[in-house]
Amino acid sequence: MKYIIREMQSKEYFLLDDFLYEAIFQRDEVNLLPKSIINKPELQIYVNKFGEKKDDYCLCVEVEGRVVGAVWVRNIKGYGCVDEITPEFAIALYKNFRGYGIGTKMMKKMLKYLKEVGYSKSSLAVQKDNYAVKMYLDVGFQIIDENKEEYIMVHYLK
Repeated sequence: MKYIIREMQSKEYFLLDDFLYEAIFQRDEVNLLPKSIINKPELQIYVNKFGEKKDDYCLCVEVEGRVVGAVWVRNIKGYGCVDEITPEFAIALYKNFRGYGIGTKMMKKMLKYLKEVGYSKSSLAVQKDNYAVKMYLDVGFQIIDENKEEYIMVHYLK
């Protein structure tokens, strides 16, 4: 599959609402959560007014002229927050584009960018039974904490 990974343009930030929904791990694929779930304040912090904060940065993947995935970071008090200075990851691909290694390549490119601009680490939270845990471990994230349902993971960049 041919694709390009590029910086997301500000005029495309509205797409992050769709990718936020796609990023939600849903165990029961028959009874999906309503898309309105992303309007909850604890989820909106990942996308609301994206691009206005100093640490907001987003890469997207494009296939045949269509944006089909995104990886973005911001410094927020989200599920994977570890401190005041560490940007937190969010990543999503439309289902038809999963399993091709695209997510891994997006993660690696974002990690490279974060290192180049001087961050020492990045974090994320992931449901323990989410298949993406393996990808996060493979790109160098480490489990530093956990609760009943999630791992808190950090990638040390230096």
